[in-house]
Amino acid sequence: MNHNDLKDFLDAKVIQYNNPKFIESDPIQIPHQFNKKEDIEIAGFLTATIAWGNRKSIINNAQRMMQLLDNSPYDFIINHHDSDLEGLKPFVHRTFNGNDFIQFIKSLQHIYKKHDSLETLFLKYAKQDSLQTSIHHFKKHFFEIKHLPRTQKHISDPLKNSAAKRINMFLRWMVRQDNAGVDFGIWKTLSPSQLSCPLDVHSGNVARKLKLLNRKQNDAKALNELDASLRTLDNNDPVKYDFALFGLGVFESF
Repeated sequence: MNHNDLKDFLDAKVIQYNNPKFIESDPIQIPHQFNKKEDIEIAGFLTATIAWGNRKSIINNAQRMMQLLDNSPYDFIINHHDSDLEGLKPFVHRTFNGNDFIQFIKSLQHIYKKHDSLETLFLKYAKQDSLQTSIHHFKKHFFEIKHLPRTQKHISDPLKNSAAKRINMFLRWMVRQDNAGVDFGIWKTLSPSQLSCPLDVHSGNVARKLKLLNRKQNDAKALNELDASLRTLDNNDPVKYDFALFGLGVFESF
């Protein structure tokens, strides 16, 4: 398949999967329950944090998270008392447990009170063509308060060679301007051209079959290689192809 044929093929797959029907079976349905910007980004961040494993389980447990936050995540984070955190202790999703959840609430409160918003913090460290350094610094600020060392593993660091799939997915949700109604595009100070594709086993395998990626490991080096390939197809919105790669892998077993 030559470059033009590949672009045409993937553009068609983006149209096929980047539409409201996609929301029905995807964890992005959780932040779609909210209207307030802060509620959307908190629901999106927490959902993305536990987005590994069975998709149905991810959705069910993310929904449980929202219920534990009284379905008002921003208000809970800003105004909670220590006694309110006790109700979070029974929560568990795979290796993310109630203590991790409590730490995330405390760290998010710290971010909002010190930096005003998540968007402001990511913008502060953004590069013209990448947000990977922003992820690194976000993690540092997230854990600059007293925290459980075990909880650090739940935010990946691209500068330590992680593909950081879950937080790159969260950034796609927040930044990408999506006329199809799937991604939110509520972070107006950042550009879709700065985003990186959420690289997981599905998108990685499809990308290799389509010769968009050669590296075998799904790490930061592979992410950089895939980003470069996708930017040759659309430099302004390279991460729209996540819909094509993911759809081909999950729904079509490409």
